[in-house]
Amino acid sequence: MGLTYQSTGKLATREIFNVPASIRQPVVALAGNPNTGKSTVFNALTGLRQHTGNWPGKTVLQAKGSYIHDGRKYTLVDLPGTYSLLANSVEEEVARDFICFARPDATVTVVDATCLERNLNLVLQVMEITDKVIVCVNLIDEARRKNIRIDSDKLSERLGVPVVTTAARSGEGLSRLLDVISDVVFGRVQPKPRLVRYTPEVEEAIARLEPGIRALVGGEINARWVALRLLDGDIKLGHSLEIFCNRREPVRAAREVLV
Repeated sequence: MGLTYQSTGKLATREIFNVPASIRQPVVALAGNPNTGKSTVFNALTGLRQHTGNWPGKTVLQAKGSYIHDGRKYTLVDLPGTYSLLANSVEEEVARDFICFARPDATVTVVDATCLERNLNLVLQVMEITDKVIVCVNLIDEARRKNIRIDSDKLSERLGVPVVTTAARSGEGLSRLLDVISDVVFGRVQPKPRLVRYTPEVEEAIARLEPGIRALVGGEINARWVALRLLDGDIKLGHSLEIFCNRREPVRAAREVLV
């Protein structure tokens, strides 16, 4: 069998993050602030099908597992708990780079139903990188005890992405979450995130940078998001882009010859 983009593109890039190219099942990232129950969601979905180790070149723990839904196997990657993706810490850098460069088939962002506003900062940042986003409003049982009501339909409408409420400790909502992940992965649901719009000066600067960035990375990385990070002086992103582009050239050559 000849090489294809599926085997040399996205999957080859995932090898950097210890997600081997031999894995053909969909890859789902699990992101979230600390103390949102993200690890509880991960454990509930993967059970004993888990592996742990360190992220390549980092001292940060990597948790990876799998689950089966409707007869298909999925790989679930539990990203380090972070409050943002601005790469001010190793954990933030790891989470950001995985979502950006490994390009998971879906990213589930877990938020705490009892302090939703604080958690939405990370959701908005994830939405700037990828449109394949699902918001998992966890700890909904705690919210009910505090007489907090979450209108998931309204939240989904405002964000432009699917929203699922769960109480992972009891298993509430997890079946629905699996269905929505499947729908996003296979294109039955296509999220359309409502992105933050900045001042006219910033938007003008983004528009000037985007064409050059797109020429460098093609459609594989969100050029608008890269422009925002460069305008913010994110030096670490420049290093990650260099690694990505160096690995991408042979991938592109193989695709042009074999596809």
